[in-house]
Parts: sequence; structure tokens; C-alpha cells
Amino acid sequence: MAGSNRPSPRGPIRLALNHMPTVRPFTVTHRGVLAIAVPMTIAYLSTPMLGLVDTAVIGQLGRADLLGGIAVGAVIFDILFTTFNFLRSGTTGLTAQALGADDRTGQTAALYRAALIGLAIGVIVIALQVPLLETSLVFMGASPAVEGAVREYFSIRVLSAPFSLFNYAILGWFLGLGRAKTGLALQLLLNVLNMILNATFVLWLDWGVAGVAWGTVIGETVTAVAGAALAYKALGTGARIPWSAVMERTGLIRTVAVNRDIMIRSFSLLFAFALFTSVGARQGDVVLAANAILMNFFIFGGYFLDGFATAAETLAGRAVGARYRPAFTRAVNLTLVWGVVLAAGLSAVLLIGGPAFIDLLTTNADVREAARAYLIWAALTPLFGVFAFEFDGVFIGATWSDDMRNMMLVSLVVYVIVWQVATPYLGNHGLWLALATFLVVRGATLAARYPVRLARTFAEG
Repeated sequence: MAGSNRPSPRGPIRLALNHMPTVRPFTVTHRGVLAIAVPMTIAYLSTPMLGLVDTAVIGQLGRADLLGGIAVGAVIFDILFTTFNFLRSGTTGLTAQALGADDRTGQTAALYRAALIGLAIGVIVIALQVPLLETSLVFMGASPAVEGAVREYFSIRVLSAPFSLFNYAILGWFLGLGRAKTGLALQLLLNVLNMILNATFVLWLDWGVAGVAWGTVIGETVTAVAGAALAYKALGTGARIPWSAVMERTGLIRTVAVNRDIMIRSFSLLFAFALFTSVGARQGDVVLAANAILMNFFIFGGYFLDGFATAAETLAGRAVGARYRPAFTRAVNLTLVWGVVLAAGLSAVLLIGGPAFIDLLTTNADVREAARAYLIWAALTPLFGVFAFEFDGVFIGATWSDDMRNMMLVSLVVYVIVWQVATPYLGNHGLWLALATFLVVRGATLAARYPVRLARTFAEG
């Protein structure tokens, strides 16, 4: 036949279909969002409890230098480990995407890469402990007595660095799989064990600052072993993958790029809050103390909102891996709705109960009066920051980390400009206005980039 030599149209069509990425539909529900958000909110809220117990335990010894040493040492490690928090959030996004794509090897490789990076960084921190400590002490400007306590605390607790960062990787991996209850169990194990050990070592064995440090080291180590055991059990036969899959070039480059961007974002946040504290200190001790009390309200609200941000990370990442846009948009919408409702509730509680909370935290009349004057700013920070929190989770889960980094830097520039312009006229109100603007601009710029990245990620063909 004349047409017998022409290629059948079915051939190219079949070939094209074979190369189309597989779409794996799944359903996102309110229950699914809460199943991730609620356990992680509880886990995040347990963290400040550990700091309170440490303070209470050392406070029983009646020595201000030891109490100051624990406070300063904790700040040093908070800054140090916040720098490497990408091991948690970056691993969540990459693992969730591998889960959505039904890529078992990718899930395992994401864990192994993060765990190896965490252990390696931890060892480097131990090796560089002397310059890290000396540099930190220069900036802290502590008294000789406090400095001695910090040195004792730091020299012991630094041994926990590899295990602490390994735990970040394990937590991020379980969250990426949507197993928030396992993440909660590990966090509770870590924090409760730390509390028990710290109280035992300090109050019963009279180890002082060293007791708190050793309690943390043992708690992190035990949690790392428990996390590794749970991860091995979860992997089953998938635990064994070729080393080449872990060290695969594209996967490594992507992991490094995502983690780099999240680290820049974390540094920017630290700078923003350090600037806030520094500028407040220039306005006198009363304003500094009032701001410190009110920042606790912001941090408290952040722990609640972080639960829904984590849900956004997990579900958005899974939807990207599954290439299923309806699940992605529904995950974004549901976490935003829950976040806004929670933020509104938190702001209402802080507005109504704020004066009582202030009185609970300080007995100084001048500080109480100043804190009340600026309370409205702190009470509204959950509403100012809800879009920033939620879209941070979405962008991390989708691994749109470059845009998240860029929007953070833009927001930081706006923050500095508003601070410079507003504080000469408004004083501390201007500083709080700058912080509120920083939060709003972060959320607004991420929201503006969202449709562009959504269309690009789920482009057809």
C-alpha cells in the first residue's frame, strides 16, 4: 500500500507518553495537615522547657556566675546549631520529594547524605572548638567568673556536636516521610532525658555546670542511637543502597545548593534579631529588658506556627515529587488557613493576657510599664509573620531555596532601611515597626514569587 512506508503515528505518540513524568495523585486533608502540625508543635514547645529546667536547676546553687555561664553558653550553641539547621529543613524537603516520586533509593540517599554531612560538620566543630569559643567570648563580653563557667560548659557540651547535627538529619528525614509522631517521640526523648540527667547530675551529684553539659551530651548521644535504630527499621531492605547512589553528583550538588541557601537565610534571621537586640540596648536597660520580655511572646508564637510550616514542608515536597499540582495547592491553602486562624488566636491571647504575662516575667515597675507600651507590636507579630512562616515551609519543601534566600535578603534590606528612618522619630516603636515590616515583606515577597514557581514546577510537557 502507498501509505505502508510512512511511520505509524502511534509510534511517536507512544514514545512521548513513555517519557512523560509519572503523576502520583494523593489526597491532602485537614486531618493530614494536623497529623503533622500538632505533634511537631508539641515537640517544638518542649524545647524551651529544657532551657527553663536548666536555668531552674543551676539557679538552685545560688551562684549568679554559674547561671550566667549556662545562659551565655546556651546562646553560643543556639547560634552555632541554628547555622546548621539546614540539616533538618533541607532533608525534609528532599526526602518528601523522593517519597512523592516513590523513589526508595532517593529517600535513603537523602538520609545518608544529611547524616554524613552532620557528622562531618560536628567533628569539624570539635576540632575548631578553641577559636570558636574564644571568638564567641569576645562578642559576649562576659565577666571573668561567667567566662570561666562558659569555658567549662562549652568544653564538655561541644562533644555533642556530631550527635546533635546527626539528630537534625534524622528528624528532617522522618518529617519528610510524614512521620511526625516519630519525630515527636525523638524530641521528647531528647528533652525529657536531658531534664532528668541535668537535675540528677547537678542536684544529686553536685557536678555544677559540668552536670548540665554532660546531661546534654548523653541525651544527644542516646537520641542519635535511638534515631538511627528507628531509621534502620523504617528503611528495612531499602537500607542497603550502592555508595554511588549516595555520592551521585546531581544529588550532592542539589543537596549542597539547598543547604547553602537555607544557611544564608538562617544567618539573615540571626542578623535581624541581633540587630533588634543591639538597637534596643542603645535605648537603655529598661527598653532592653522590655524588648527581651516581649520577644519571648514572638518566639512563643513562632513555635506554634512552626508546626504548620513543617506540615507545609512535608506535603508540598511530597506533591512536587509526585508531580501532582492539586495536592500541592491544597497543602498550601490548608496550612495557610490553619496558620492564619492560629496566628489570630495567638494575637488575641497576647493582647488580652499580655499585661498579666509581663507581670509574671518581671517585678520591675519601669520594665512593666515599658513592656506594656510596646505590647501591641509583640502581640501582633504572629499575624505579621504568619505568611512568612508558612511560605518558608512551602519553599523549603518544594526546594525553591534560591527564591527563599533572595526574598529574605530583600526583606533584610527593607528592615534596615525602616529601622534607620523610623527610629530617630519613633524610638523603640520605630524598631518594632522595622521588625513588623521585615516579617510582612518576607511573607509578601514569597507570596508574590509563589505563582511563578508553581507554574514553572508543574509545567506540562
